[in-house]
Amino acid sequence: MAIVSQKLDEVLHGLAFEKIEGESPQNESDPLLARLKALGTEVWIDTGELEKAQEIWKDELTALTTNNTLANQVVQSGVMDKVIEDTIHKIRQEGLDLSEEEMILEVGFVINCKIALRLVQAFKVKVSVELHPAISRSIERTLHYGRRYFMVCPEYFTVKVPLTPEGYLAVRTLRQEGVPINFTLGFSVRQNYLAARLANPDFVNVFLGRLNQVVMDHNAGTGELVGEKVTLATQQALRSARENDKHVSSRLIAASIRNGEQVAFLAGLDVLTIPPKAMKDYQDSGKLPDQVVSHIDDSIEPGVDPQHRFAKRFSELWQLSEEFRNFVDALVARPDLDSMQGEELDKIARDVNLFHPFSEDDLNKIQEHGKIPDLNAWPDSVALDDLMTQSALQSFTKDQNALDERIRSFLK
Repeated sequence: MAIVSQKLDEVLHGLAFEKIEGESPQNESDPLLARLKALGTEVWIDTGELEKAQEIWKDELTALTTNNTLANQVVQSGVMDKVIEDTIHKIRQEGLDLSEEEMILEVGFVINCKIALRLVQAFKVKVSVELHPAISRSIERTLHYGRRYFMVCPEYFTVKVPLTPEGYLAVRTLRQEGVPINFTLGFSVRQNYLAARLANPDFVNVFLGRLNQVVMDHNAGTGELVGEKVTLATQQALRSARENDKHVSSRLIAASIRNGEQVAFLAGLDVLTIPPKAMKDYQDSGKLPDQVVSHIDDSIEPGVDPQHRFAKRFSELWQLSEEFRNFVDALVARPDLDSMQGEELDKIARDVNLFHPFSEDDLNKIQEHGKIPDLNAWPDSVALDDLMTQSALQSFTKDQNALDERIRSFLK
């Protein structure tokens, strides 16, 4: 089986690999983006669609992010159909015996590489590629695919790993091996503080737009500045961690940005990854560069009704308690950390209510409801950040399933 696996890796690497050619393109500068850069912010584009990125690309942009949803949008357009056909044909031609599930994972690997490499070839910048959600609870498979993505394009690929117990531990190993990591699906200060201290990924995330939305969906306030509050508090916590621990270098990405006002408000953050629509909104806002200022150290009053029964659940997103700091201190000091399994971390973290033991029925219910959870369906004992992460992961799973179905249609 080891020989077959090695042969499979070699074949798939050959299919996925492309030599990056040509010089970096010359692009126009944008004064508003230059202002973000002057304030210390890297600006990325959040899309897998080459044409949309080309429409708004400016000199200040330094990377792109993709995810399962964005990859599915590209695949459903049909531009990857030839890649699917060729990959299936080559695997069969080489006599590699794969189950349908394995075939879909491998074809999906090649598709993700090709989508990302189209962007790399066009812009010569780093691109984040996301793992298949089906492997999110496996350290072994996360390591396997993480290493393979990196080998395809070590100069430009950053591997996106979702926030799960196994994800935390796999990222720790991958970073020790020098694989660039974008640790995704974060929704709170504490989730990202743990990631930085435990695994030191290159980047962590706050999906801020979804946090504003969950407040509005439950009539718990206006929702304004809720995600921004969590994002800025996370930035402050990471800045402190970097200053106090020489082993921590993780930077923060503000993700799930919805409009140009959020872009301007988050000036000074480590990284903003912005969908094309929100980018154009910012560029067309009419703001003068000197009107864009940093709010990193401002006191933010989020739009949450303090009398609402969910108010405490929301406020916990931007808090980093002494209890949790002590938990992290004790965890990173454990001598067995590098051999720890996901189940062990899951169990240990129950002491700080970090992971809820969702059943398969629970996950199906979450997926059916969509990326913004119904808090009325879950007791207060389920931490909101964990529930938001699961909702995001299940939402990506639903889109990945659609992508997988397109691949499956070529197997018949």
